[in-house]
Amino acid sequence: MDNTKQRTIARPISISGIGLHTGVNTTMTFRPAPENTGYVFRRTDIKNAPQIKADIDHVVDISRGTTLEQNGVRIYTTEHVLAAVSGLEIDNILIELDNKEPPVADGSAMPFVEKLLEAGIVEQEAERVYLTVERTITYTDPEKGVDIHVLPSNQFRATFMIDYKLQSLGTQYTSFYSLEEDFVEQFAPARTFCFLHEVDELKQQGLIKGGSVDNALVMIDRPIETEELDRLKNLFGIKDDIVQGENGILNGKSLRFPNEPVRHKILDLIGDLALLGMPIQGHVIAARSGHASNVALVRLLKKEFEKQILSKRYQRRPRNRQIFLDTEAIKHILPHRYPFLLIDRIIDLVPMEKIIAVKNVTLNEPFFQGHFPGKPVMPGVLTLESMAQAGGVMLLNAIDDHDGKLVYFSAADNVRWRKLIEPGDQIIFEVDMVKYRLGTAKIHGRAFVDGELVMEADLMAAVVDK
Repeated sequence: MDNTKQRTIARPISISGIGLHTGVNTTMTFRPAPENTGYVFRRTDIKNAPQIKADIDHVVDISRGTTLEQNGVRIYTTEHVLAAVSGLEIDNILIELDNKEPPVADGSAMPFVEKLLEAGIVEQEAERVYLTVERTITYTDPEKGVDIHVLPSNQFRATFMIDYKLQSLGTQYTSFYSLEEDFVEQFAPARTFCFLHEVDELKQQGLIKGGSVDNALVMIDRPIETEELDRLKNLFGIKDDIVQGENGILNGKSLRFPNEPVRHKILDLIGDLALLGMPIQGHVIAARSGHASNVALVRLLKKEFEKQILSKRYQRRPRNRQIFLDTEAIKHILPHRYPFLLIDRIIDLVPMEKIIAVKNVTLNEPFFQGHFPGKPVMPGVLTLESMAQAGGVMLLNAIDDHDGKLVYFSAADNVRWRKLIEPGDQIIFEVDMVKYRLGTAKIHGRAFVDGELVMEADLMAAVVDK
């Protein structure tokens, strides 16, 4: 397949089973999705079937998995499902569930991968967009001994190391250089694992209600007394006699790979990185990382490359390096259209902090036909409107559901027009966020022509539902 094109699946397909932590029975259906949809969950068991976008901003819990929530609706333990779709390099998919947690299946991503491959993967017309790691990014947590480095690379690669004092685990290392060549056979089958001492703690936290030795590797990290065997047997729902396992795994479960645990760590990493909303071109080198560290890394990547992410989210064609968002990209954010879309391009943007926009004033602007036609001058109120539209882009791009929102300006204070603006001028708008709280914003804007201040104003605006 062409790696430059977006992909989805050819037809719907379902899988059913019990959730790892909640213990609920769930049927999950993968459905094809249009271009530029990304990964979207849908809860069909709730009225109006609300959707949850798989996005880092929707992560609300990472205690023993990655839980997403949007508008009060949750999906638990999403990482294995996201690893399956991301590992197969699927860009757009709708994941429907009739309960709050995907099936755990066998504790790996392989059952989901098999279903997705059975459904078939098809190319779409739209170009795939990547987050390109342009400089080394580092995340560390000294208390947990976590070190993660993301290095520039022409494709996504990962190297992972774990080291435990437990003899059955010890130090393990693995690496992959190609999702297309390695993911399905080498990483998708790797199962989740935990330590025996964690089991009671997890149970007390109300977790692993659906956990068993058939969907997780339980590493024996302490002596098991004979009288405890019956309790563990009941805890894990084992019908036959429980076995400690000579390999250090409860019930003697055989490993699929000598280093299966560290391979599963890479699987979790792939699933958590999917929360960026686009595949990355970079080499992730991680030591002792888990969900909490992975999610922290994704937040760091999003912050470091926020401009690139925003640009590629809306910019659907190659752009000049001097342009951050062109007119077509702006139309994905603002509801305005000709003749009232007054901003031509955005050349810089720091979400909810500042924006720099450009307006080219040409003689064929419709308002010049009647506004001082003998001496064309851009109406001051339209200069103010242009500034307000720049502020609207700054506000709306930072809102997840921007398609369902509008920005209404409610006040203009300290407005000063200092110089006439004529055909042929290029206006540079610099708009700064002064305050934002509970959907209400105060911004300060300035307009320049040839480096000279021609207008400034303080504006109040509210972000409202359409």
